[in-house]
Amino acid sequence: MSASTSGGGSLSPQAAAALQEGIGLVFGRWTALQMAVENEWGGPDSRAKADQLAASILSWFTNSKGPYYYEDLEDMMFDRIYKSLNSNFADGSIREVAEQFFMMHEECLENNFSSIEKLRNTRPQGNVVSQSRQMVTEEDDDSLDDGDEPSMGEDKAARSDDMAVDQPKPSKPTPGADGWTVVHPRRGQGKN
Repeated sequence: MSASTSGGGSLSPQAAAALQEGIGLVFGRWTALQMAVENEWGGPDSRAKADQLAASILSWFTNSKGPYYYEDLEDMMFDRIYKSLNSNFADGSIREVAEQFFMMHEECLENNFSSIEKLRNTRPQGNVVSQSRQMVTEEDDDSLDDGDEPSMGEDKAARSDDMAVDQPKPSKPTPGADGWTVVHPRRGQGKN
């Protein structure tokens, strides 16, 4: 059996339940998928679409006759993500996730649930999307510790303190030295 195929055979009910749990655990850690769901790239029912993708993957492994081809799983996942979530994960994560599902399926065929157990025991705390954002923020903070000059945004913020502030304009027109009062037009006010 090559690395791109998984053997046939049916999963026991216990193995199918473990594979279902493993798919859910992987989906919960998949940053690109979680971003698509959280930001509703597939519309307000993006969570349901992601759940349907998980059910389709489980069905693909449990209801199809083997051998299973890795490329077929990857193509199916890519197609469903593209169509239902309006997303094209160009980060290579679909391939990585498909490989992980293949490994879990192979283990489940042998009633070996070690990779799923490992995922269960190392469940990350919090939301993967917020953790991803936190990592980006920490990297930005660390960039100044290296002795580098501040980035453009930070430089502008530093210079804004040195800028003169305009005095607020009086709310009522004041008469000039000649006694005339200049009334400025109200742009955009009072138009129907």
